[in-house]
Amino acid sequence: MLSLNLYAFLPKTDKSMTHPFQHPYAVPVLSFDLTGVFNAKISLFLIFLDSGLEWLRVHTENDRSRFTMRIFLSFFFLFSLPAILAQEVTHPTILVDGTTTIAMNDENFICATLDWWPHDKCNYDQCPWHYTSAINLDLSHPLLTKAIQAFKSLRIRLGGSLQDQVLYDVGDLKAPCHPFRKMKDGLFGFSKGCLHMDRWDKLNHLFNSTGAIVTFGLNALYGRHQIKKGVWGGAWDPSNARDFMKYTILKGYHIDSWEFGNELSGSGVGASVDAELYGKDLINLKNIVSILYRDSSLKPLLVAPGGFFEERWFSKLLQVSGSGVVNTVTHHIYNLGAGELAWYALLWHRLMGKGVLAVATDASSYLRAYAHCSKGREGITVLLINLSNQTEYTASVQNSMNRKLVVGGQDINRESSFDAKS
Repeated sequence: MLSLNLYAFLPKTDKSMTHPFQHPYAVPVLSFDLTGVFNAKISLFLIFLDSGLEWLRVHTENDRSRFTMRIFLSFFFLFSLPAILAQEVTHPTILVDGTTTIAMNDENFICATLDWWPHDKCNYDQCPWHYTSAINLDLSHPLLTKAIQAFKSLRIRLGGSLQDQVLYDVGDLKAPCHPFRKMKDGLFGFSKGCLHMDRWDKLNHLFNSTGAIVTFGLNALYGRHQIKKGVWGGAWDPSNARDFMKYTILKGYHIDSWEFGNELSGSGVGASVDAELYGKDLINLKNIVSILYRDSSLKPLLVAPGGFFEERWFSKLLQVSGSGVVNTVTHHIYNLGAGELAWYALLWHRLMGKGVLAVATDASSYLRAYAHCSKGREGITVLLINLSNQTEYTASVQNSMNRKLVVGGQDINRESSFDAKS
């Protein structure tokens, strides 16, 4: 039997030892039975974490001797320190169908969001945002530039929770343009805030110098009023957004896509808008974009609704707006939370190709499995994420050709895929 073992070395290990895999501090985290995997290549990735781990190593062995080998399958892993101290061990099987792709990702699949939170945004006596938002981030910091350039063409979305409270300090603005301030009765506990055009100029200088692809989230509540708790009515007032887009075009700033509102779909998060009303406003916005960009060779896409999926709401929206209005339908899914690091996103960007492969597993939902065609080379890259702090997985990774996997009493064949979104 050929197996792949991932070891974690806890702090204070004696790194002078000649065989670290026999060290008492070497803790096996994940191991794989690679029997049945053909023409594969194992790549070694060192992952440095702030949670107490010093370094990780991938090691392979067979029944007779330990050795390092190269096959055509790449693995990278996301897990936390509690997973290493797991009390339960399970042995799931993971089948990867490398014969055909089931979907294709965009070349610029990884996206980073610049939110609007002020530095004094706090939850549970912690204020984690500091100076990291679109209104206060140090745009001249060299590490910021290098981080964006590492992705070559990183998609940056300006948006988030306070998106629908942002006023653009340009044109005939009908309200004072002041900074965000805490307000007890305000949406998410804050007042309306301001994006000054000198700040917008500096943001675009960063985007242009780093090759970033920009998606800008517009304020979709401007002109509306709250009709009851969490529900907003009235027609959207496009005047401020129109003036802002005019300024952007005049300055020659390239916007790849305009997004309309943030998490207003269904019951919403903080605020919601009726699907029919939202759909009519989208038609209005589409007409504005078409007129403003009629002489431009680069026409931005219209993205919506950027919220949580509720089937009836989404269906009504698309029915009302009709075809040719929304270019990209988006919805939000939160899996890993704030603990996910930019380093993991960079690993995905560099290792996971556009071709998505079918994956089937009999593991619990705490073990997420993804497989893609490798990026820039032949082969397959497999991503496993252990979300449990109680379970250690010893997984058997196999080629799914001519194999069947029983999950919940049903046969899972090579055309089936594991739903890693839930």
